[in-house]
Amino acid sequence: MRKTVFLLVLLFVVSNMPFAQPKAAADPEETGFIQSRLDRIDDAINAEIDAGKIPGAVALIVQNGSIAYHKSFGYSDVDSKTPMRNDSIFRIASMTKAITSVAVMTLYEEGHFLLNDPIEKYIPEFSGPQIVSEIDDDGNILSTVPATAPIQIIDLLTHSSGIGYPFIPSDLQKAYVDAGIIDGLTIRDISLASQMQLLAEQPLLFEPGTKFAYGLNTDLLGYLVEVVSGRSLDQYFTEKIFEPLKMHDSHFYLPRDKADRLVTLYASEHGGLVVSQGDESDIVLDDPLYPIAGARSYFSGGAGLSSTARDYARFLQMMLNGGELDGVRIISRKSVEFMRTARLDWDDDQVPDMSLGFAVVSDLGKTGELGSVGSYSWGGAFYTSYWVDPSENLIGVFMSQVGPADSDISEKFNILVYQALR
Repeated sequence: MRKTVFLLVLLFVVSNMPFAQPKAAADPEETGFIQSRLDRIDDAINAEIDAGKIPGAVALIVQNGSIAYHKSFGYSDVDSKTPMRNDSIFRIASMTKAITSVAVMTLYEEGHFLLNDPIEKYIPEFSGPQIVSEIDDDGNILSTVPATAPIQIIDLLTHSSGIGYPFIPSDLQKAYVDAGIIDGLTIRDISLASQMQLLAEQPLLFEPGTKFAYGLNTDLLGYLVEVVSGRSLDQYFTEKIFEPLKMHDSHFYLPRDKADRLVTLYASEHGGLVVSQGDESDIVLDDPLYPIAGARSYFSGGAGLSSTARDYARFLQMMLNGGELDGVRIISRKSVEFMRTARLDWDDDQVPDMSLGFAVVSDLGKTGELGSVGSYSWGGAFYTSYWVDPSENLIGVFMSQVGPADSDISEKFNILVYQALR
């Protein structure tokens, strides 16, 4: 898997829209940026659009609680030449994971479980896990051995449970595909519960808690939220996170009156962009009209949400504020502190230092790029990403619509933001 899927360092910028009271700076330099250097972001994004690498983008930067930059570029749909807007809606894919992780922490804070509890205590189907020990040349599992430890909830938060993804090559890929396990996006009439039952029947890649493997961990956490709360993940997000934070444009499935704001999804192909057709053979989608068409019944905690740059920035501002925004507390200051602390610090540079739901910069020299120790980030498969830097009191969100993308503009955004600081 490409390094960018793991490191996910980015940011992006732009506008005059306040988070609560009108706090947007009249002059970006009031937030700590040099305007002439901030303008370099425009040139870089436009150059990438002109080169045919991305069709469009929305970039957002917040510092000290004020939006310093919020701009839209290019097209939401190229064929119709529909301009990108600041309130365009993007499929944020794995950026869903941070929201699910926070939902888990809200239930943890209410005393429903301990993070070191085995998941089988709440979802018994995951008891007695096995580990794949041998496969044949075709990827069929020949033998397994019993795991010596159960999967703990904290293992799921750090992607160290041994659960994989169907789209990522591994010793379990064929077994997942043969079992009908999906990557998280579908227009079919299936449920999160039914998919997690199928996942429970599969062995693990390794002993829980011993390695990193990007996988369906956060989908299982979403199911934990459903089991413990007695609500669908959709309902829980709406009641506990979206409504309190005024994230009015964040949904698993878009209301019909917002469908025209959903950006068209593209794929990089032969040096250009083509409209994505989506199929079961890749991580794109069952249908390029997701999240509009289909049964609207599967709530993927790892990949299912769509949102705007502003909505997601409100969520990140809550995290940067220590768990609250506009007088509404979502989680405690201590939970935020714990969530952004690296738990797994791997020697492999291809693997991020993982906290509870985020990739964390614990050694700036290891990244090889500008940044700050303590910043945390993640991204999505369709070229969306975010980054939070507590030391600079800074948030960056970048959203585009290409999966897979043949572009490095998201990584360059990180640099362009930092070089513009006074």
